[in-house]
Amino acid sequence: MKKVHDFFTLTCVCVLLWHGAAMGYDIAAWLRAGIVPPPVPVMESDEESFQVEIVLQGLESPWAIVPVADGRIFITERPGRLRVVENGRMRPSPVPGVPRVSYQGQGGLLDMVLHPDYAANRLVYLAYTIDSDAGMMTRITRFKETPEGLREMNVIFPGFPGSDKPKHFGCRMTFAPDGKLYFTLGERGEGKRAQDLTDLNGKTLRLNDDGTIPSDNPFVGRKDARPEIFSYGNRNSQGMAVQPVTGYIVQTEHGPSWNDAPGGGDEVNIIVSGGNYGWPLVHHRGNKEGMIAPLLEYTPAIAPSGAMFYTGNLFPPWKNDFFFTTLVGRKLVRVKFKDQEPVEQEFLLKNRFGRLRDVAQGIDGSIYVITSDTDAYGPGRKEGDRLLRLVPLR
Repeated sequence: MKKVHDFFTLTCVCVLLWHGAAMGYDIAAWLRAGIVPPPVPVMESDEESFQVEIVLQGLESPWAIVPVADGRIFITERPGRLRVVENGRMRPSPVPGVPRVSYQGQGGLLDMVLHPDYAANRLVYLAYTIDSDAGMMTRITRFKETPEGLREMNVIFPGFPGSDKPKHFGCRMTFAPDGKLYFTLGERGEGKRAQDLTDLNGKTLRLNDDGTIPSDNPFVGRKDARPEIFSYGNRNSQGMAVQPVTGYIVQTEHGPSWNDAPGGGDEVNIIVSGGNYGWPLVHHRGNKEGMIAPLLEYTPAIAPSGAMFYTGNLFPPWKNDFFFTTLVGRKLVRVKFKDQEPVEQEFLLKNRFGRLRDVAQGIDGSIYVITSDTDAYGPGRKEGDRLLRLVPLR
């Protein structure tokens, strides 16, 4: 049986080598990623230090968790609903005023972020997909939250010509300490767009809070590049968070899915102004001059999604650590940094709660996670997706 298995494996490798040579894939990078151990050690998980509470279930394809200082938690559902959780219960009706979205494939109502001065101005931002004559594309709109729902709709980013492929929208947002809005757009399953500086897909974009373009963006003034671009060569970044001490921005990114290069190659990156992260010219652990190699790379694929840095006090050993959820990996990953280098990682919740979509810190320092089993890629769950809460073991 072993000889048959070895022969099958060798045959697959030979086919891939031939196919990769024809398509321009870097098969050597894929093989190295699958054979060479990761440079950042994985620590034995100590799950006896915390317990997991199932706060609620019944969510449909949730995508983002946004805790608010008053104790409420916003959760976006991709069919186009914005939910509010209070005291462990979900309000029966969604928040009024959410615009119509295009809920297809990986699209729908995706991320939400609060304005840095939300406590005073009550401004919130929604990222969602729409249909247009140029295909599905991502739009970002700002609203004022009122007791009656979302009001004073103001389109911050109208969208950029997209694709008929309902995938790779990216669509994670964050405000950085500079007060600018950063957000990701996937390359829509068309890799060459990520290297095209006249195309906004496959990029991280940076805008002022009102949608205007900052004068210090890296490509401002260039005729061969769009001024909104902050970084490029990104395939499909679905997680982004700001390190609380240094202010640097860390992203998670989905690697190839066999149709565009050998599978795996998921990444964690620090995003820098004007940086080129290589897709589709490099993948897995490959690199070329002028491009930025990933800090962390995962083969086989784990499909990384939402991310955060932990700043609370309930888990002192995790202070300032980076957390991100995984879909295929079905685990929560914790990464400890020293300066800008990851030095250890730990896998939590492994295979306990299915696919995990987003993670956020609660006001009290607990950690919230949402599952993602009811979307187009999940196995389905008749009770719906769940909101989980990690708290210290009592």
